[in-house]
Amino acid sequence: MSNDSNVKFRLDNSELWGGLIGLALGGFVIWHGIKLKLGTIHEPGSGFVLFYVGILMSLFAVSIIIASLTEGGPTFGSRWENTRWTKPLLIIACLTAFSFSLDTFGFPLSSIPLMVLLLRLIDPVRWSLTIPIAVLAPLGMWWVLKRLLLIQLPSGIFEIG
Repeated sequence: MSNDSNVKFRLDNSELWGGLIGLALGGFVIWHGIKLKLGTIHEPGSGFVLFYVGILMSLFAVSIIIASLTEGGPTFGSRWENTRWTKPLLIIACLTAFSFSLDTFGFPLSSIPLMVLLLRLIDPVRWSLTIPIAVLAPLGMWWVLKRLLLIQLPSGIFEIG
């Protein structure tokens, strides 16, 4: 009979900490679900769904904790080895610029340059595909949100949208 219980408890086990944070978050959601009143199955209160989602989150977090204690897990440092930060930082910069330009230029005129930047810089797509996608996707979304769902979008200084 072999001894497969060589898993040691390590404080730098990232899965253990992730599970503990998830468990705390699940407890927080359960607590707020109870505070909002659960109600009954036939007349659910405003906290009904939150309560049960919190229970589900807690169960998943406990399963992660158990797996990390029995099987071990990667350390914090190993999660960040060989990480390339250029593309995530570029995406954050593009989305920040989009959020600042949204009120000024409106949804369609802000979304088209964002799509061009994302399609060309993040995972380069040839220009013959970039331009149609960058124009048609935001305009299609604008039409669905504005015309079908009747959601008010920022129109910007040109009153487009």
